[in-house]
Amino acid sequence: MKLLLLLLALSVGPALAQTPPATVVGDPSVVALDARLEKLFGEGFYTEGPAVAPDGTVFFSDVTFTAKTGMQAGHIWRFDPVSRKTILFRSPSGMASGLKFDAQGRLLAAEGADYGGRRLTRTDLKTGKSEILAGRYEGRPLNSPKDLTLDAQGRIYFSDPRYLGQEPVEQPVMGVYRLNLDGSLHRIITDAGKPNGVCISPDQRTLYVVSSDNGTTGMDQVPAEQLHKGRMALLAYNLLPDGTAKFREVLIDYYPQDGPNGLVVDVEGNLYVAVRDATRPGIYVYSPRGQELSYIPTPELPTNVAFGRGAEIRTLYLTAGGSLYRLRVKKDGYQLPSF
Repeated sequence: MKLLLLLLALSVGPALAQTPPATVVGDPSVVALDARLEKLFGEGFYTEGPAVAPDGTVFFSDVTFTAKTGMQAGHIWRFDPVSRKTILFRSPSGMASGLKFDAQGRLLAAEGADYGGRRLTRTDLKTGKSEILAGRYEGRPLNSPKDLTLDAQGRIYFSDPRYLGQEPVEQPVMGVYRLNLDGSLHRIITDAGKPNGVCISPDQRTLYVVSSDNGTTGMDQVPAEQLHKGRMALLAYNLLPDGTAKFREVLIDYYPQDGPNGLVVDVEGNLYVAVRDATRPGIYVYSPRGQELSYIPTPELPTNVAFGRGAEIRTLYLTAGGSLYRLRVKKDGYQLPSF
């Protein structure tokens, strides 16, 4: 980890690693069978939450579990596709995990526990100033915001599980919340088990929620072999115009293997899901009805995905292990109305 500490003050690049063909399986009209993963960065500890800014640069989190990294305080990195360099954008990051950009080009961050912010923040990249959008619900601190998404109205939806950290778990459930434009916070899902990735369909009628219950909040120090997993599934909820959600179906059940983490959709509503099943890790592409269309194996356990913008709308960025990768696909990624 001494090497990582040195890199915090330096840029990383420009050398990028071409990996062998990904041995893609499935529909070649979705992902070409000879598609290649390109490794863009590999100096992180646990990378997460890629998000593409208005200028095409890629922001991603590095969640530095404090007990394993000498109390590092979390980082957000920025990869520039033009210079092919990665520089440190922010440290400490508030233990940010999921990142997104809103319609005004501001960076939204779901900050977690383990000495993190346990809140949702928004940063104006022009001024560098940040503001706290949400940090408490019904007078109690949030558990550990993990992932987030936006609807066409600009409302923010985020998951609030707990995977690590010694802070007390003060919310009675691990739920999914909606933050309205007026600043009001609403818990809209309480039956997802342990929610992680969240994503909204292009027609705004479905809220997809990953349930990934690994059996621990990180406070109990239970050995991995003694953990009792809960639900590992991709869930679909009916999303109503008022922003409420009603459970519809289990789209994919992964149990007893580990389930997904993050996900995005293309313009046709197909889902690109980072699945952490150790027996078959990779990016799975599903139809809106849950049919597997393509499978892209990854050399490290994947965490999250994001589409590029503009000319790069068919570039899929993905975080896995301590790395950032990209891959060309055949479908346009779905993006909300532009900046």
